[in-house]
Amino acid sequence: MDTRHSSRVADRSTAERGDLTRQKLLLAAIDVFGRRGFDGATTRELARAASVNLQAIPYHFGGKQGLYIAAAEHIATMIEARVGPARDAVRLRLEEARAAATPVAAGDARELLARILERMAEMFIAPESEPWARFLVREQLEPTEAFQRVFGKVMKPLLDLLGTLVGLILGEDPESEHVRLRTLSLVGALLVFRVANAAAMAHLGWSAVGPPEMDRVRDLARELALSIEKPRGRP
Repeated sequence: MDTRHSSRVADRSTAERGDLTRQKLLLAAIDVFGRRGFDGATTRELARAASVNLQAIPYHFGGKQGLYIAAAEHIATMIEARVGPARDAVRLRLEEARAAATPVAAGDARELLARILERMAEMFIAPESEPWARFLVREQLEPTEAFQRVFGKVMKPLLDLLGTLVGLILGEDPESEHVRLRTLSLVGALLVFRVANAAAMAHLGWSAVGPPEMDRVRDLARELALSIEKPRGRP
């Protein structure tokens, strides 16, 4: 019997079990921390929610604080997976235009903006983003290192790119306060479907979100992008 082969198989099996335990803890932590907050959640409750041994938390994350930070980073990774491809495609288009010294027309910028907003709308209204929102809303109210991890990894790069497109449409400096405000207002118009989901559903008379409702929110995202215009009288 090849003991080296057996050892490799055993090591791989152990690693896979470890990965599964980490994944279960991360998903449970996002939900529990979102509902209880950092102080309200106990390690026992976290382990029970993940159906793992209590010692798995210090073993894999060093303790509750480490798990909390890792949960925030996991949210950032999941957001990245959903909006990253559209964001990267837009970024590539802008880089190509810059390399060719060809300005991006306002109409093209609106189309690029619409693509990203549509992906964001899909993510915000999807049920899977509910536990992320609970976690992040707490961080919005009382920011910690976890907020900085998510903001730095996905929020700021996305806001900066949206601001670049809004600036191109308006013919203004993307770093200006006006462009930043317009950019935030776009995101807020879609974020309401997650952070004020109950109010949005009640106001619209929707009992659930299916393909038709998703299409309408996606259409709204495109309308928002196409509606960006320079205010009259603004230089």
